[in-house]
Amino acid sequence: MQITILIIYLILLIGIGIYSSLRVKNTTDYFVAGRKGSVIQVTGSLLATILGGSAILGTINLTTNQGWAASWLLITASLGLIALIPLAKYVKRLGNFTLPELLGKFYGNRAKNFASIIIPIAWTGIVAAQIIASAKIANAFFSLPYTEGVVISAVLFIFYTLIGGQISILKTDFLQILLIIGGLATTCFFVMQKTEWQIPENHLAFPFNSGFNPLNLFVLVMTYATTYMVGPDIYSRLFCSKDEKTATRSVILTVAILLPLAFLIVLPGIAANSFYPNFNHSHGSILVPLVNDLLPNWASGLMIAAILSAVMSSADTTLLTAAIIITDPLSVKIKRFNSLKLSRIMVVIIGAISLIIALKITSIIQALLIALTFFSGAFIIPTLVGLLRLKINSSHAILAMGTGGLVALTGKLISIYGNSFWGNWIIISAFAVNAIILFFPKKLL
Repeated sequence: MQITILIIYLILLIGIGIYSSLRVKNTTDYFVAGRKGSVIQVTGSLLATILGGSAILGTINLTTNQGWAASWLLITASLGLIALIPLAKYVKRLGNFTLPELLGKFYGNRAKNFASIIIPIAWTGIVAAQIIASAKIANAFFSLPYTEGVVISAVLFIFYTLIGGQISILKTDFLQILLIIGGLATTCFFVMQKTEWQIPENHLAFPFNSGFNPLNLFVLVMTYATTYMVGPDIYSRLFCSKDEKTATRSVILTVAILLPLAFLIVLPGIAANSFYPNFNHSHGSILVPLVNDLLPNWASGLMIAAILSAVMSSADTTLLTAAIIITDPLSVKIKRFNSLKLSRIMVVIIGAISLIIALKITSIIQALLIALTFFSGAFIIPTLVGLLRLKINSSHAILAMGTGGLVALTGKLISIYGNSFWGNWIIISAFAVNAIILFFPKKLL
C-alpha cells in the first residue's frame, strides 16, 4: 500500500511537470509562471515552500530536547511573514524576477551582481538539506542506503525543476500542501487514540524550558524569522502573483494557516518521544517508528507521501530560485530566451553541488540553519533599508553584505562546534555590524 501510494504520487507529479513544460513559451512563464498566480495558488506555494522536509523533520527532531518549544521554529516563520504583510505590495511593485534585482535598484548594479553570486551559494545549502531529508526518508521507510537515496533524490529534484519551471511548481505546490496537511492531521488523529503517554515535564513547558531559552528565541528570530520577511524563495512566490492585492492577501492567508500548523507538527514529535523514550536518534527520525507502528497501511502511505511532498515542494522552489538568481549576472538580459537555457544549466550545476554537500553533511537542521544564518546576516538589513527608503551610504552596500554574512556564519559555526552562548552573540552582532557599515556617513574604502 505504501509503495503503491508513492508510485501514484510520483507519476502524478511527473505528469504535471511534463504537461507544464509544454506551456513554457518564454522566460516569464518559466521564471514567474507568467505572473498569473491567484491567492489560492500563491498561498499554497508559500506554504509548501515553508513546510519543507527540513522544517517538518527538523521540528519533530527538535522536540526531543525542546518539547512544545520546538513549535517556535514555525511560529517565528509566521512572525517573519507578519512583518512582510505591509511590505508585500512593495515587493510585488518593485520586483521583477529576483531579490538581487531589488537590491540592484537600491544600491546599483555591483550590489545586484554580488547578491546574485552569494545568495545561490547559501541556497545551495538549503537544497542540500532537502536532499538529506529525502534520502533519510527513503532509508527509514524503504531501507534504501543513504548514498543511493541522495543520488536518486537529487536526480529527481533536478529533473522535475528542469522541465516545468514555476508553472509546474505553482500547480503541484497546491496538491503537495493538501497532502502535507492531510498527512499531519491523519497522524495526529491516530496519535490521539493512544492513552499511554509518558511526557517529561520539561517537554510540556512552553514558551521556554531547559532546551530552549529566550536567547535561543532571539537568535531564531534574527536568523530564521527574518528570512521569511526577506527571502528570495518567498519573494519568488510574490513575483508570481497577478497583482499587489493578491501578493498581500496570500501572505495573510499563509500566516493564518501556518500558525496552527506549528503546533500540529510538534504533536507527533511529543508523542513519539513519549512512546519511544530510548530511541537512538542517530538511526534517523523518531517519526519513522511512530508512522510504522501506529498508522494503518493507507495512513502511513499518505504520511510518507506527505513528507516527500514537503521535501519536493521546498527543493524545487529553492533550486529554481538559486538558478534564476545566478543566471541574471551571467546573461546579457534576463528577459531574453537564451537566459532560459542558461538557467536550466544552472539548475543542473546547483543540484549537483547540493548532491555533493548532502553526501558530506547528514544533519538536516544544521545544513538549513547554516545557510539561513549566512543569508540573514548579509541581506536582511540592506533589503529592509531599501524597501523602507531609508537614507544610507549606498557605496558601503557590498561591504555591509559581505561582512555581515561572514560574521553571522562565523558565529553559527562557533555555536555548533564550540561555545553556543558566544556563537549566538556573534550572530546577533552581525546585524549590528551590517547596519553600522551601511549607515556610516564617510567612505570606508
